[in-house]
Amino acid sequence: NTKHGPLKTDHILFIGAGAFHIAKPTDLIPELQGRFPVHVKLESLTKDDFEKILTIPENALTKQYAALLAVDRVMLTFDSSAVSAIAEAACNANENHEDIGARRLHAIFEQILEDISFNAGDENMPPFELVIDEKYVRSHLSGENQTVDIRKYIL
Repeated sequence: NTKHGPLKTDHILFIGAGAFHIAKPTDLIPELQGRFPVHVKLESLTKDDFEKILTIPENALTKQYAALLAVDRVMLTFDSSAVSAIAEAACNANENHEDIGARRLHAIFEQILEDISFNAGDENMPPFELVIDEKYVRSHLSGENQTVDIRKYIL
């Protein structure tokens, strides 16, 4: 029942992706349990998935940050090696820490572009072009998002 009367939910799709990492659908009240007839386990995103997310969509983060910094006269372009390094860092971070999916990319972009974002917009700064490549990405990532060589821990 709603304030406008009863609502028939026969043709309403309920999606609870990611909502049950602590609780199970059986913990819900019976009225909601019946609305999740299909249970699917989601797989973690791979490096290739992250690369597609960074390049294919019209509003990919690489394009968003380039447009955002263009307002402050910073012409930003991402090399394909940078996209690969960002995707690898996101994949590693999700494996080694909590798997938050594609939301991990925002944190990585903040680390990579922190100094540029901070200094952009200064009236005394002339317009300039910056090409982000793999070397730049790796040098600006904190230790937690870089690939860890576990061979050094093996005796």
